[in-house]
Amino acid sequence: MRKRVFGSIFLTAIVTLLLTAGLFLLVVHAGLTRDLRGRLAREGGYIAATVSTDRDLEEIKALGTLCADRITLVKKDGTVLYDNETPAAEMENHGTRPEIRRAAETGVGEDSRLSETLETQTYYYALRLANGDILRIAATADSAFGALAGASPWIVLVVLLALLVAALLASRLTHVFLAPIVSLDLHDPLKNEAYDELSPLLHRIDRQNRRISIQMDELRRRQAEFDDITARMDEGLVLFSSSGDILFANNVIHQLFPQDKAAGHYLTLCRDAAYVEAVEQALRGGSAHTRMEKNGRIWSLAASSVAEDGAGHAAVLLIVDITEREQAEQQRQEFTANVSHELKTPLTSIMGYAEIIEAGIAKPTDVVPFAGKIRTEAQRLLSLIEDIIRLSQLDAGGEEIPFEPIELQPLCCTVRSRLQSKADRLGLKIECAGENATVSGQRRTLEQMVFNLADNALAYNRPNGSVTIETGTDSDGAPFVRVSDTGIGIAPADQKRVFERFYRVDKSHSKMTGGTGLGLSIVKHGAALHGAALTLDSTLNVGTRITLTFPKNRK
Repeated sequence: MRKRVFGSIFLTAIVTLLLTAGLFLLVVHAGLTRDLRGRLAREGGYIAATVSTDRDLEEIKALGTLCADRITLVKKDGTVLYDNETPAAEMENHGTRPEIRRAAETGVGEDSRLSETLETQTYYYALRLANGDILRIAATADSAFGALAGASPWIVLVVLLALLVAALLASRLTHVFLAPIVSLDLHDPLKNEAYDELSPLLHRIDRQNRRISIQMDELRRRQAEFDDITARMDEGLVLFSSSGDILFANNVIHQLFPQDKAAGHYLTLCRDAAYVEAVEQALRGGSAHTRMEKNGRIWSLAASSVAEDGAGHAAVLLIVDITEREQAEQQRQEFTANVSHELKTPLTSIMGYAEIIEAGIAKPTDVVPFAGKIRTEAQRLLSLIEDIIRLSQLDAGGEEIPFEPIELQPLCCTVRSRLQSKADRLGLKIECAGENATVSGQRRTLEQMVFNLADNALAYNRPNGSVTIETGTDSDGAPFVRVSDTGIGIAPADQKRVFERFYRVDKSHSKMTGGTGLGLSIVKHGAALHGAALTLDSTLNVGTRITLTFPKNRK
């Protein structure tokens, strides 16, 4: 814009200067011509007044030697009688000359003619005398072209100076003109002191700024909502352009692919075959559902296409961690198989002994032992069903029993009393130790958790071993229950799985002790219900120690 304004002002100045100079020359030239013609007319009148009729030729010749202008005397037929510059005999007939012809007709005639070089211009004034002859007076002066040619060096200098002045003025005027416009504050246009002509524009800009501000606030609000929603998502979300470039990736994606770049082309994010196939299928306008394993986790990939205005398709990829779901499904299948097996085993024994007794095959002396076997297997079956029901309740969040303050030491002593007869029968020692501590929880669930831990400690102990149930608070003030034994211990490879349902380290020993395989699983779910941390420390042939640490001041 600055160049255009400068060019316009500069061109205007040049055109103005040229027009002014041209008009000035025309005015000067016209004035000089008018003065010259007036002088010629006065001289013609003076000569005509002093010449007598009977001897005009001699008098005119006498005046021609004294006059600086050219004097010519022409007869009525155009024959030149006298010329003070050229012999009359050498001159052609002047009857056709415009000034001669008009003078013969009207008494006075005027004309001007340029020289062949256009540098001079001759002015003619013709006057008809009393005897009918024509007196013509001529004067030569520089023409406008001649004057310009003669003054060309000065004209060039003046033109250059005019151009310089015009450039300086154009530059200054451009700065002065544009300064208010350049200094406009478009963020607050109504505070500007600019040209009145700009006022409508500034008001429109102000209204537009307000609309833009409202729209930007709305966009920021929506962007904040979108960022907040995507940041809180447990699923990974990626948006791709039709060219395959990553437009957006939330935090889950950055955590899932920490070593890769969540920017640029989609191949920079991951090169897993399932991922690549899903994204490419969506970019082609389709959809894809597949799964991918990465970093020991199982992920479900759902890719969908989004049609754009052009011919291409953008893509949206949703990545969901389904590891727990897959593991839960696997555990469900294992649980179903284990439950079927565990239920089938005692039922098979019960049915076998019952069929023997029913068929009369059993001896009278065997009926009582068989009945005892049936009772034992039925009790085992009942315990299994009770554990399954209890485990299902814990999976559902526990029974609808409110939490209450519970003193751990009396509760553990109650458990010891219940297991004392079993400990005596196995030749083991069971005792309570430590100091009292209070937690908030469900008494029945806590008692069953401690019972299962202590019962396992007795079942997997060695002859003359011991089991200690300890209560108290740790260095951080958190209440705990710790069950220690001097038993066979648990191998490191089995320690991570002992809390799984129906998992047994020693299946033959478990069958001998009659366990259901659900005791430690109930402990794990009970700990989760109470927000307690469950830790296991075990050494083969030395013993096992399991600790339940409850949160402080839980209400």
